[in-house]
Amino acid sequence: MIDNLKKFLNEEQDPKAIEKITSKLNDLLMKNEEIGYIAVQKKPAITVFPHSIVVTNKRIIICQPKNMGLSMNFTDFTWNEIEGTFMKENILGSEFSFSTKTQIQVSIDYIPKIQARKISTFAKEQLDLLKNPVVAEEVKIEVPVFIQEEIEEVETEEVVSFAELMPAVSSTAEPIVENITTPTEKATSELSQDELFAKLQNYKKLLDNGLILQGEYDALKKEILSYM
Repeated sequence: MIDNLKKFLNEEQDPKAIEKITSKLNDLLMKNEEIGYIAVQKKPAITVFPHSIVVTNKRIIICQPKNMGLSMNFTDFTWNEIEGTFMKENILGSEFSFSTKTQIQVSIDYIPKIQARKISTFAKEQLDLLKNPVVAEEVKIEVPVFIQEEIEEVETEEVVSFAELMPAVSSTAEPIVENITTPTEKATSELSQDELFAKLQNYKKLLDNGLILQGEYDALKKEILSYM
């Protein structure tokens, strides 16, 4: 408990008030709700039961002790309900207030100035996130789409290059099949790089026309690439 309280005791908050608030809030917080900041009222005279403002990532909670501090009222407003927040610095502390979309005005005075600034900044950040929720999502969507387009472009360029280098072949490629088995043809090891490349393209064309099987094409391709 002490470690959890330390982050809320940097700007003159009353440790007893913070401890009492956090102990009660543990049962009130929703799933995935986290406390962002707690501001505690500090009047010029001794304030035995100060009011407090708690801001979380989901709402603003006003904490008002009653029955001589034996119990406490909690009034909360979600960020969707908040129309705007305001802060006014006075000679003795600051006043933090906010209005709701249903015209409710809530104000807590005598908040130490540094606490009022912190809670005001946190509130404005939450309202800004509420107004601009798609910024992070757009970044996540753009990255994979960009990569996919780049890959498709490269593949298209390669196909075009092969088409330019590939010799014209008739739709019935039977003469090529005969040439493959002709005994007078040069051995594969004797072919030049250009001839090997042309031969590979012819095999690809035969595969596309359904004249040879994929397994046959893979074996022929492997053989030619071993000499390139």
